[in-house]
Amino acid sequence: MKNGKIAQIGKNLSDASARVIDGTGKSLTPGIIDEHSHIAAFSINEGAASVTSEVRIKDNLNPEDIAIYRELSGGVTTAHILHGSANTIGGQTQLIKLRWGVDDQGLIFQGADPFIKFALGENVKRTASAQGNTRYPDTRMGVTEVQMDAFTRASDYEKQMKALPATTRRNLQLDALVEIMNKKRFITCHSYVQSEITELMRVADKFGFKVNTFTHILEGYKVADKMKAHGANASTFSDWFAYKLEVQDAIAYNATIMQKEGLNVCINSDDEEMARRLNQEAAKSVKYGGMSEEDAFKMVTLNPAKALHVDNKVGSIKVGKDADLVLWSDNPLSIYAVALYTMIDGTIYFDRQHDLQLRKEIATERNRLIQKMNAEGRPNQGGMTTARPSLQVVL
Repeated sequence: MKNGKIAQIGKNLSDASARVIDGTGKSLTPGIIDEHSHIAAFSINEGAASVTSEVRIKDNLNPEDIAIYRELSGGVTTAHILHGSANTIGGQTQLIKLRWGVDDQGLIFQGADPFIKFALGENVKRTASAQGNTRYPDTRMGVTEVQMDAFTRASDYEKQMKALPATTRRNLQLDALVEIMNKKRFITCHSYVQSEITELMRVADKFGFKVNTFTHILEGYKVADKMKAHGANASTFSDWFAYKLEVQDAIAYNATIMQKEGLNVCINSDDEEMARRLNQEAAKSVKYGGMSEEDAFKMVTLNPAKALHVDNKVGSIKVGKDADLVLWSDNPLSIYAVALYTMIDGTIYFDRQHDLQLRKEIATERNRLIQKMNAEGRPNQGGMTTARPSLQVVL
């Protein structure tokens, strides 16, 4: 690796200035890519309106979220940070690299295509009147109408901007929708039920764009042929079942069936704990669907890179690509495998031995502080007596 890129692949490589890591008996892979994540953000839902395409996760990044470091320990190097699913048309997303220790701008994956979050079904409706919010819509047919209305307004706005640019007031909400219709911004859509998946593809066809990715997509196996014809990617859970009504038809063979139908299939987390184990989540399709190990691991590396339009930079080990790599203790699909080193742009952001040493140092420091506090509370050793904290209110 040189200057943040993969420079050479082969045997008997040498460079006098290089650091050499012994990977004997280990597995080297590209970094894991999480297509659907909510880490590193202070808040993720703007629920006041059903269409909020003007808001941006980019303005809301939290580089101090400890989940960034914890996911590095699970081999994750890139994450797609999404708006929540409270809105029919939600906020603009942000692709990041997990460069622990940088500021918010340092997290941003430079040069990546812009995306936006859409949502269907129960979550959109639950944010409405049934939960005490008078926001429209409150039904599935209302969700469809919101989509149609939004893109009709965006079409009219685009025509007006072209005809009368000097006198037309700019609308940031509609700007994002115009980008979608012009294939300059891409949709990742929270989805579960086959009827809604089909419905959104019909709306997209009407306005001349594609739904780039259906995420969750737990009934994807029912409409995989339609999704393939439409040109959509699929990003799903391995075996999350029965956590709400919309998931009652979920099956553990979903990813394999969609893959056999010819779809580009990803396994995502939607959860900071699961993200640390995406290698194991991918492995479940080997068990349930008989998927090959190579195809299974692609679902958390190359496939999400393709879905996010960054497979020219990440997702596989190839000369010229970003040096985002993980050295595992074992076959990465094994439950015994742990990430020993996680590298982004050729820089080691997680070193397991260093992490273990830091844990010892933290434990030592914690014990020192406890002992110091105990000593301070012993008058016979020159300390001061302890007392309950008091509160004084000055009016």
